[in-house]
Amino acid sequence: MLSILLKMNKTKDLLITSFALFSLFFGAGNLLLPPLLGYNAGENWFWVSIGFMITAVAIPIIGIYAHAKLQGTLYDFGKKVSPAFSLIYCILIYVIAVTIPSPRTAAATHEIAIHPNFGTSPLLTSSIYFVLVLLFALNRSKILNVIGKYLTPFIVIMLLLVIGIGLYSAQMITNTPQFEAPIVKGILEGYQTFDAIAAVVVGAVIIISINLKKDSSFEAKKDLIKKSGLIAGLGLFIIYAGLIAVGAFYGSEIDLNNALSNDMQRSDLLRGISIKALGAFGNTILSVLIALACFTTAVGVVTGTADYFKGLINNSQTVYVITATIACAIGVIVGQLDFNSIIVIALPVLLFIYPITIVLILLNAVPNKFASSTVFRVVVLLTFIFSIPDVLGFVSPSEGLAQVVNIIPFAKHSLGWVLPALISFLVLNIKTFTTNKTISA
Repeated sequence: MLSILLKMNKTKDLLITSFALFSLFFGAGNLLLPPLLGYNAGENWFWVSIGFMITAVAIPIIGIYAHAKLQGTLYDFGKKVSPAFSLIYCILIYVIAVTIPSPRTAAATHEIAIHPNFGTSPLLTSSIYFVLVLLFALNRSKILNVIGKYLTPFIVIMLLLVIGIGLYSAQMITNTPQFEAPIVKGILEGYQTFDAIAAVVVGAVIIISINLKKDSSFEAKKDLIKKSGLIAGLGLFIIYAGLIAVGAFYGSEIDLNNALSNDMQRSDLLRGISIKALGAFGNTILSVLIALACFTTAVGVVTGTADYFKGLINNSQTVYVITATIACAIGVIVGQLDFNSIIVIALPVLLFIYPITIVLILLNAVPNKFASSTVFRVVVLLTFIFSIPDVLGFVSPSEGLAQVVNIIPFAKHSLGWVLPALISFLVLNIKTFTTNKTISA
């Protein structure tokens, strides 16, 4: 009987942690980006999905695996490069997190769930929104239970209803494909979900929350986090694929010609799909869905940021409260911008920080013998250098820069960093293997 109870408790912990992790990942961009991506991809929706899954599912879940392996903080992800680099990287990540993806959740909630129904101002919405976020962040020991037990199952059920009914009643795809390289477009659109950044931020939140709940062994926590990551990743995969497919098949019935911006297109498409799938009740469902999905992500970002600075300054609870309050105040200010404006602001930032985050995740996930300090330093340095043309090309394009981009493989797709990072990783490990073999001989 005791063994059965222990198994039931383990299963319960696994499901709660998995649901909480899924919900902390799944925010504004995760819900709004895939349908329009599928809509514009048309019959190429499958190839777009593959690209999107690489940066929005595979890399983030590998990031959770790396967290399970390290069981530390975000600082541990970059410390093999150097302590100074890791400190700067951590501060950059958390500053970006509280100034872009967190406020973006409030903007999406206002534009889709609040303003159409109540006509209130963005300031009022973002103020109430982040007061609630702060209350959750200050009661962080309850985060896993509340999000995992109640909010996430409700979000998943509503999403599956919209996707299932939408695909069941879908027509033939009539949209003309808009992308020359659909897989690459999917990869870059996956950047906008911020899921790789979310992985390194909320992974630490999950670890600390587990530590607050119970005293488990390193291996037990590693097993729980790894399995939770896989389940959350499977959930993300199903939802993303479903939303992209619904956008491709069902979105062709919805007229977006009158939409004035990408932001309006995203919200109009998702609202149209929800209403066609669930009738007039669909608009209410969408409003609740957006509000919950965005809210849980904002809680994860604010909590993760406050956790980091608390640990940085003598594990001070006062620092935690001050950081959470400042993060929410920033959310109120930036959250008044419209969703599409925040996406435009985010793009050059993502082109700079996302490649570095991806290589740090991958290097921390591989066996330690393949990821020495030298490998970390060289791969991260080359990734940084070859990401510069991507950022400059967006901020200040020029003819000279275009010539440089034409020389670097994949640079015209904003992926010029990939080959240098991969080659340097392989060369350094082959060199190490050869040297060790010579010494042993």
